[in-house]
Amino acid sequence: MCAGTVEVADVEGSAKGAGGWFSVSRARAVYDHPFHAQSDEALILDFANPERGAGSRLAVELSADSARELVRIIERALEAGQAQHRG
Repeated sequence: MCAGTVEVADVEGSAKGAGGWFSVSRARAVYDHPFHAQSDEALILDFANPERGAGSRLAVELSADSARELVRIIERALEAGQAQHRG
């Protein structure tokens, strides 16, 4: 049985779930067997506000290739956006 790899960070932000927008204070990145995605292993991103309970959670399961592409576009968006706002 695979235990998976878990990384946790305190974050500041918001997410939109079935009940609308909620604040996010915790992010987890887990590489393990997905619950829903159709692959053997996936990167599972979990954004939550533990103080508000299970209803304040958003999860995404991505293939390793998709997760790496997401990292690339996040970096590009941050670089371009920060450069634009500095100028």
